[in-house]
Amino acid sequence: MAISTFSSLLRYRKWAKSNWLVASLGLLLIVFSLSFFLDLTSDSVPFVDHNPPITSPSDLVKLKLSSKAKERGAFCLDGSLPGYHFSKGSGSGTKSWLIHLEGGSWCNTIASCSARAMTRLGSSNYFEHEVSFQGVLSSDPSQNPDFFNWNRVKVRYCDGASFSGRPEAEFKNETRLFFRGQLIWEAIIDELLSMGMSNAKQGILTGCSAGGLASLIHCDYFRDHLPKDAFVKCVSDGGFFLNVPDVLGNPTMRSFYRDVVKLQGLDKSLDQKCVARTEPSKCMFPQEFVNNIRTPVFLLNAAYDYWQIQHVLVPASADLDKSWAKCRLNIKECDAEQMKVLHGFRSSLMDAIGKFHQNKAGGMFIDSCYSHSQMLKPVMWHSPTSTRIKNKTIAESVGDWYFNRKPVKLIDCPYPCNPYCYNMNFT
Repeated sequence: MAISTFSSLLRYRKWAKSNWLVASLGLLLIVFSLSFFLDLTSDSVPFVDHNPPITSPSDLVKLKLSSKAKERGAFCLDGSLPGYHFSKGSGSGTKSWLIHLEGGSWCNTIASCSARAMTRLGSSNYFEHEVSFQGVLSSDPSQNPDFFNWNRVKVRYCDGASFSGRPEAEFKNETRLFFRGQLIWEAIIDELLSMGMSNAKQGILTGCSAGGLASLIHCDYFRDHLPKDAFVKCVSDGGFFLNVPDVLGNPTMRSFYRDVVKLQGLDKSLDQKCVARTEPSKCMFPQEFVNNIRTPVFLLNAAYDYWQIQHVLVPASADLDKSWAKCRLNIKECDAEQMKVLHGFRSSLMDAIGKFHQNKAGGMFIDSCYSHSQMLKPVMWHSPTSTRIKNKTIAESVGDWYFNRKPVKLIDCPYPCNPYCYNMNFT
């Protein structure tokens, strides 16, 4: 995963202005070349939705930069202030809070973090001033039946380490990168508590992709900082990344996580029971620590997670002859042998969640779609044609589990059995 070809670009010295201009342009090129791995559009939908939801002005929520971040030393990679979007609850939802952590992969080297610092995933200078709240963040009861009138917060992701990096890992040289994810998390939670969350009666911590992993890492912290009598649970969307070798047998994701942990000093932010018994980077994989989480957890994952298939199972480095090129972009293009490999990946997920399946307080919705991060997409979360297992949408399943209406342990049959799937097509 190391990007050695760009090392010369990042030898920070006292250059002339013209050299800095060249370097900046070079970094911009790195951003584009890394965008596939950085997942810069983690919340976008590549396929065409022929009946897209109409976004009303009330669905657009303004950005707020954290007022507590500066005093806490909580900064994005480039030193800018972190931020979030807040939609105030109403009626019966005024004392209920739903916090969603944005996703967008990680950076594991000085080069990739420097490139990331010039995007919305590393700097609030590139944040949208308004974002549309859809899916689990929507204020429309037809789209979000259980949580539409809650206080809803989308926390922007700008640290590159699942809100878990620590400043003691920063390089004391001219890179000027800030590894403050843990401080960002703590500062924003503190700010939300001062805005009324300290009186919460109900709470949910959610997140997608790298944010879904963060929702597991920080689940018990969230529980412990809300009132003792509050009803609190956590939902991870597309955050159950697997510790499996790629198709060539290389530990690509394990090596990548090792670099992230070492670079940004995550060992103190990860589950300490896990860190005490194994190498810290293994504790980035939920299968190693999910059973240590005291707070009830719901796992929402696609068994044929396209991000993991494209970056964990069949990364570009393992497909030099391009034999997987079509399959990686569109599961319908996979041949019989490739589908055997993908079914094996699904089996690895089933094995990894085996013990969690016995957790009475836990819930799960494991569909067999070629998808990733489904809670913010109306066509997947809750609509007349959305993803279903046993005729239940994701929204209905999460709601039934959260409110204890019934146990939810839904596992789909293997691909291609589910006619409700929205399978991503990147061709």
